[in-house]
Amino acid sequence: MAARPYWKGQIRLALVSIPVEIYSATRSGATIAFNQIHEPSGKRIKYEKIVPGIGPIDLDDIVKGFEYAKGEYVLLDEKDIEGVKLESKKTLELTQFVDAHDIDMIYFEKPYYVVPADDLAEEAFIVLREALRRSRKVGLGQLVMRGREYVVSIKACGRGMVMETLRYADEVNKAASYFHEIGDGEPDDELLDLATTLIDKKTGKFDASDFHDRYVDALKELIEHKKKGKTLNIDGDDDERADPRGNNVVDLMAALKKSIGPASKAKAPAKKPTGKAAAKSDAKSADKASAKAPAKKRA
Repeated sequence: MAARPYWKGQIRLALVSIPVEIYSATRSGATIAFNQIHEPSGKRIKYEKIVPGIGPIDLDDIVKGFEYAKGEYVLLDEKDIEGVKLESKKTLELTQFVDAHDIDMIYFEKPYYVVPADDLAEEAFIVLREALRRSRKVGLGQLVMRGREYVVSIKACGRGMVMETLRYADEVNKAASYFHEIGDGEPDDELLDLATTLIDKKTGKFDASDFHDRYVDALKELIEHKKKGKTLNIDGDDDERADPRGNNVVDLMAALKKSIGPASKAKAPAKKPTGKAAAKSDAKSADKASAKAPAKKRA
């Protein structure tokens, strides 16, 4: 079954309109959902809507309420809420272009694939895509989807484009309130070099398939064992469960050097000989020096 577009409309750039379709670029992961079960009977637990002092109530009697003071509510029914929903104009107008790195990653919320709606739209679509790629810019605009208005960005992605919804400013907590107690001190140069070397050593191309949810895998294995009436030993290693604040704390310099491996070990300077070995070495050096020295001319 072909995917259904999440939104259909047009991207407008000045007087140019490009019919497009938008598809969700992500999907929910393979999470494990649990139900609450009454163990003695093995039956699933269900919940009823109740009002204190009244008991179970009819679902048709439920409306939404906004608590503006303790115990005081403004009541809103579905008609009230529907009345203020924004009507989708089916148009995403690109009103600004910015460098991609100007937008902090924390503002990006959810990605969507953007494709031309038909063959006639393809030429203009490709022109916009390549213009964004060549200029290394992303386009910004506002789009109404399902009654809500979003700030969105558009950027080139392979043969198509990606639209990402952005969080509004009041949806992002200011980092300064969390980071203000972190000191201003400069790190030790040698430690910084070791850490940078370790990063360089582990640098590679990102491949999402290299990562998987080990917790979900373990749950699936546990469920399969339980279905067969077996148990599963899921204890981790003792080292992983040790208190990180205890005796496992190691010297940072030693830990970084060990992490990098033997390739990072610098050649140690030659040790100076001592005792008789030093005397012999000095004598040999003197002999070599005298042999190399030019003979003095007789007066």
